[in-house]
Amino acid sequence: MNPYESEKLLHEYLLFHYGGPEEILEFDFGPVSALHFAVRTVSESASRLPGFFQEGGEPETQALDLGCAVGRSSFELSRYFAQVLGIDFSQAFVKAAEALRTRRELPYQKLEEGEITSPLVARLPETAHPERVRFQQGDACKLPDDLGPFDLVHGANLLCRLPEPQALLDRLPTLVKKGGALILATPATWLEDYTPKDRWLGGRVVEGQARTTLESLLRLLSPHFRLRHYQDLPFLIRETRRKFQWTVSQLSVWQRV
Repeated sequence: MNPYESEKLLHEYLLFHYGGPEEILEFDFGPVSALHFAVRTVSESASRLPGFFQEGGEPETQALDLGCAVGRSSFELSRYFAQVLGIDFSQAFVKAAEALRTRRELPYQKLEEGEITSPLVARLPETAHPERVRFQQGDACKLPDDLGPFDLVHGANLLCRLPEPQALLDRLPTLVKKGGALILATPATWLEDYTPKDRWLGGRVVEGQARTTLESLLRLLSPHFRLRHYQDLPFLIRETRRKFQWTVSQLSVWQRV
């Protein structure tokens, strides 16, 4: 079973994407800089491409959010683009994102400890333009031939969860318009549970040389994209009141040449 179809992960991701600081981190200490990751992958990129992100959405502009999960980055992109398509492999995530788009709120449960939960409600951000957004289930490794091209493609924490990440990289030049932007974020947590080791983009020693994910991205994307910016971007996923995943993703911003 796809773990991202489980109710547990669905509720964790609703909290990750839509929870307020006090709902995620209830202590007056902790890594507050890691909150709101699904917003920051967009806002940090927007600050690095001045003039490309137009508040209000330029007519006819289109953005693709691959691995959109429960949709927070898609809604953030709707501030800047006239049309936004969010695609995720998890039908449960897509269903939740669509429910938020149409109903503007979605009840869920926050796990406290053991079997004790607290009720919460995910709400559509006030800055979102839901009429510009649509969601669909799909496989980032097997995207339709007639999809795109887009002014911007956003893929956060996606690459190291794909069975064939190279297939997505090979597709990107036809997904992004010339002059368009590509946003990738990855914690590079390569695991054989998701990706066969011979298909890892990084984290391997090849012919005696250590190969990192960023090195592979530079080698594979450089014929079609220019790296404009990269930075470390932390994120925090709350599992229970006292257990968290604190991880650092590497954000890279590219422009199609």
